[in-house]
Amino acid sequence: MKKRRLEIVVLSDVHLGSYACHAEELLTYLSSIEPKTLILNGDILDAKKMRNNYFPPSHLKVVKKIFSLAAKGTVVHYITGNRDEPFRKIDDIYMGAIQVSNRLSLKLNGKNTLFFHGDIFDFSFRHSHWLLNFGAFGFDTLLKLAKLKTRGLALFGKKNKPFSNPELINGNRDPEQIALFEKNVAKMAIKQHYDHVVCGHSHAPNKQLFETKKGECLYLNSGDWVKHMTALEYSFKRWKLYRYENDKLTSFYMDEELKAMDMNELIATITQRKQREINQKERNGLND
Repeated sequence: MKKRRLEIVVLSDVHLGSYACHAEELLTYLSSIEPKTLILNGDILDAKKMRNNYFPPSHLKVVKKIFSLAAKGTVVHYITGNRDEPFRKIDDIYMGAIQVSNRLSLKLNGKNTLFFHGDIFDFSFRHSHWLLNFGAFGFDTLLKLAKLKTRGLALFGKKNKPFSNPELINGNRDPEQIALFEKNVAKMAIKQHYDHVVCGHSHAPNKQLFETKKGECLYLNSGDWVKHMTALEYSFKRWKLYRYENDKLTSFYMDEELKAMDMNELIATITQRKQREINQKERNGLND
């Protein structure tokens, strides 16, 4: 059975390294598709949870699968989130075949489309919309302000709201907070003349058109692989919200090679690929 060929796939809030991550299901999904572009829209790795030294083979297999897709020609963008915050220090560089950035803008079928994680809206956004008028500088400034707010609240034993609990242990997120988040994201995108805006962070999968006096924008959220197991797919000039629970064919695509591979083999495979890339760069340098 052929794999589904897609132009773009967007994943967010996978939280590899946390107990709540549905890594096996995600691996099955990734084995069922052939995307031209894969956009990892933040919180793919949960650096805070990884401090507990929890990173089972199924989670490493997902990492291996992503590198495998990149090696086969899929363009992979890694957009940073609040849970994989260490990567924000290396904005706009390549990590092997994967480009790391804090935001991404693409034109799809004539539509200006913005991709970003969304956690900057954890900062009190009521008085900070104007910062985004300064483009990338304003965006990066908001990232720093959001980080300072998190640290400040931590000093008083508090957490950021509304999206402080990625594992959803204590129930669903506040729907009013989610609705406000979606509205603010769409308003920002319209103000910056984007036709589509794609984010994560809220863990609430959605596809919704927002309209204001200044225009309209299609808001898209890829959800998560903690509770909903969802993704966004773009093909034939339209966006679709994918739900794993509704897919009756993914079980036929489980990559048996990856399932059988143990931890040492996975680490060796990734390390060998990285060394080949380094050797190739050194050879290219000698040829220049």
